[in-house]
Amino acid sequence: HTVPNQTDGTLALEDIAAAIRPDNPHFPISRLICLENTHNRCGGVPLTVEYTRQVGELAERNSLKFHIDGARIFNAAVALGVSSAELVAPADSVMICFSKALCAPVGSALCGNEEFIRRARRMRKQLGGGMRQAGVLAAAGIVALESMVDRLADDHTRARLLADGLRKIQGLSLETEIPPTNMVYIQFTPQATINATTLVEVLAGKGIKVSLIGANRMRLVVHHWIDDKAVEYTVESFRQVLGCG
Repeated sequence: HTVPNQTDGTLALEDIAAAIRPDNPHFPISRLICLENTHNRCGGVPLTVEYTRQVGELAERNSLKFHIDGARIFNAAVALGVSSAELVAPADSVMICFSKALCAPVGSALCGNEEFIRRARRMRKQLGGGMRQAGVLAAAGIVALESMVDRLADDHTRARLLADGLRKIQGLSLETEIPPTNMVYIQFTPQATINATTLVEVLAGKGIKVSLIGANRMRLVVHHWIDDKAVEYTVESFRQVLGCG
């Protein structure tokens, strides 16, 4: 059952409660609440410790499991100035990703108690999952955890620099005045001289990858390989393509 997001990435607690099915044979049985932190489509906004605690309490009161999609949980922790452990403490299970902000070539990890992981391993095998000689990938994950978390603040700073440059370009509008983490969402205004599809294609030819989400919404993500010069180059490329350079 999908519950609509609020603009800050949260699910309203009353909406979650209303979505829990009654004990009725005509309905499927509600078993799980899932949250994403940070929330991608809401601009990379982090969900707070307090909000996560409230959702955990709601899940416990209703005998539901609570899972957090923590693909960018370390971005959330750095942005909020808390530990990732605090952000996931109320959850029964958490997925973390090594290949997004932490820049490993591949890899994710599922976390939970011993019995949960035992069952997850069996289900993975049933579905054909698993890898042999995966130590080289695990090594990359260790490097990601040990050396990439603290530097995420640099990505957040550069996302704000990117936003500062883009907001000055005619034809563009920022969805969030100050990006909360490493994502910058922009939309076209009526003053734009070309359409979003053309813009994305031309920028791709300049080595700049922009995600087009819908007809008019675009996402840019800052990561380890984006330095200050790359931010400047991106802003200048937008200026040129939109006829402002």
